[in-house]
Amino acid sequence: MAGAEYRFSSTWWLPAAPARRVFDAVVDLEAYPNWWHDVRSVRRLDDDTAEVVCRSRLPYHLVIAMRREEEDPVTGHVRVGLSGDLEGFLAGALHAVGEGTRLEITQHVRACKPLLRKLDTVARPFFHANHAWMMRRGHRGLAAYLA
Repeated sequence: MAGAEYRFSSTWWLPAAPARRVFDAVVDLEAYPNWWHDVRSVRRLDDDTAEVVCRSRLPYHLVIAMRREEEDPVTGHVRVGLSGDLEGFLAGALHAVGEGTRLEITQHVRACKPLLRKLDTVARPFFHANHAWMMRRGHRGLAAYLA
């Protein structure tokens, strides 16, 4: 990947949610708009692919095709390939900790949307902040959804 490349990592602690319950919620993309308000819509394209439309605080939408690459409830690993406005991957690893679950999220993407590529140099700090806001809302939304 070259140019407009981003790496993100987040850890979500869900103290009262068993790992299998978190796993089931994480792989159910079509339910995301019910608990993650930055995910505006999800449309299933085939058994392994969905089109996801996201919008956080900045005034643009991202349209991303997410294709299942790994989904293993035993190991707690999930990974999707991304294409569209972002290209790369998003991976999650779930770890049972007592009665709760720690979800480690890793993203490695390249912006393909022309606006993002054009503004990359000057707007990079805003893109990072926007991503952080979105992930915080996703974490809060998932915790409430699972409560």
